Amino acid sequence: MIVVRAPFRLPLGGGGTDLPSYYQKHNAFLVTAAINKYMFININKPAIVDKIKINYSKVEILETNCINEIKHDIVRETLKYLNIKCPLEISSMADLSAGTGMGSSSSYTVALLKGLNQLKRRYISLHELAEEACKIEIDLIGKPIGKQDQYAAAYGGIIQLEIDHLGNVNVIPLKIDNEVIYELENRLMMFYTNIQRDANEILGEQSQKAKVDEKVVINSMHKIKEIGLEIKKCLETGDIDCFGKLLNEHWEEKQRISSKMSNRQINKWYEIGKKNGAIGGKIMGAGGGGFMLFCVESGKRKTLRQAMENAGMRYMDFKFDFEGVKIMGNF
Repeated sequence: MIVVRAPFRLPLGGGGTDLPSYYQKHNAFLVTAAINKYMFININKPAIVDKIKINYSKVEILETNCINEIKHDIVRETLKYLNIKCPLEISSMADLSAGTGMGSSSSYTVALLKGLNQLKRRYISLHELAEEACKIEIDLIGKPIGKQDQYAAAYGGIIQLEIDHLGNVNVIPLKIDNEVIYELENRLMMFYTNIQRDANEILGEQSQKAKVDEKVVINSMHKIKEIGLEIKKCLETGDIDCFGKLLNEHWEEKQRISSKMSNRQINKWYEIGKKNGAIGGKIMGAGGGGFMLFCVESGKRKTLRQAMENAGMRYMDFKFDFEGVKIMGNF
């Protein structure tokens, strides 16, 4: 049995510029991080049973020659991509469920690829692993997503991604002092909205607008990329207040891109946060629900947490993950 874990990601700046519809014309820059909330994949090669069994929110049991009939699109396309036709049991568990804006599908894909490559004794770099995950999700399945989630899950840490018009990705870890990282972990607070949504619908709208060069969307994307560059500078110089203010600018720009990014309730929560110590914040992922992240003023954690929980949100503590995708056991 092979046990793999891959972290969920936390976008910090420039998110959305990693969509092909944008970077193919304008190149991308973004800052992203991994946190200590994980997707776990267990892969077992049974000794006798000649079946493929997949456990997730459903259970699928098929003959080994019926891979095309697998309903779980990531498992189906990954097995086809790696040309795996042997009996297998694949099961998944996660600290966070799908639809929460934390990149769960890409964490699943990266972990599954890592485990199956280990099974085949096929050893590839983290960069190749992330690119294979992008190929499966974007090219083979056709999801309207970018490349941020796969690279964050593979590499871990706090990294900048530069993507050129051909889709080539340059990964550079940010140079942040340990004390700044500790302060950042202390001043970032995450709250669950209790709203789950399909990110593909929101990202599909954003991608389509970018494809046709809709002026408002493209200008906002340019601004978001600039904010990403400024966020890098703030983090590397240890200016957390500056980072919080840039989160607020990022939030305002994001809402210009899609009407589905926010709603009346999310806006209400955001204003409650701002009135109770938050310098700035954002909704995770594509928007519309999931988790909200706030950067809080020094000494205001307790005030913000009490206000948001009184408003019906659930607090989630986290730290950054610097290990990335990892084989936890190969028995």
